[in-house]
Amino acid sequence: MNTELLLALLALIMIGTYFQTVTGFGLGIIVIGVATALDLASVHMSAAVVSLVTLVNCAIALPGARKHIDWQAIKFVLIGVVPGIIIGVLLLGLLSASATNMLQGLLGSMIVYSGLSLFLSPQKQTTRSGNMSFLVSGLGSGLTGGMFGMSGPPIVYQFYRQPFEINVIRNMLLAVFVCTSASRSLFVGVQGELDQDILLLSACALPVVALSTVLGRRFPPPLSQQAMRRMVFFILMLIGLYLIVKAVMGALA
Repeated sequence: MNTELLLALLALIMIGTYFQTVTGFGLGIIVIGVATALDLASVHMSAAVVSLVTLVNCAIALPGARKHIDWQAIKFVLIGVVPGIIIGVLLLGLLSASATNMLQGLLGSMIVYSGLSLFLSPQKQTTRSGNMSFLVSGLGSGLTGGMFGMSGPPIVYQFYRQPFEINVIRNMLLAVFVCTSASRSLFVGVQGELDQDILLLSACALPVVALSTVLGRRFPPPLSQQAMRRMVFFILMLIGLYLIVKAVMGALA
């Protein structure tokens, strides 16, 4: 890996980490989406690195937040996450080897879905969902996390529907990401797929992630929630639609 590519990926990781710290999600979407769109790294490599650095981001951002988490909901989410992670990683290996354009199209569709979910803002319920609802969303989160290292979309939608305070939602998302990232990294490591480039980039990213997390906690952006949603929606739609068009053009070529 040359120096220019390394610096570009580290810059992406820094931006994604900052955003995830202030919103509760976004690291995987930004890093994997942009890296894939610009051909900086494969989905496999980006997803593996994001899973590893997410552990550092959450370890710094979560301390002191345990009192602001619905642990019953987290338990049922994680019951669904583990099998979803395994299925997702296996599907990624299959599509990486035989259907690159389909993989990019699926990634682009997932990012567009994430942007729409964020922009439309799911209607809050007056009562908490049942435990099975959290289990199903955990399965979906594990599946997308296993395939793309992006476990956010299904669980973000689920949590934002609940009658929880915003700080509770943010902390619960980070708690889920710790577990999904650890599970994915362990499964990929057992398969022997954490190669030298992945480990090198992850090691170089550790201080960047730590710094960006601290900056996100101490200096959140001076934007309203509505302005933040609009900005992120625009960015995600650009990335997602570009990946979809690129996949279609590649399939037709």
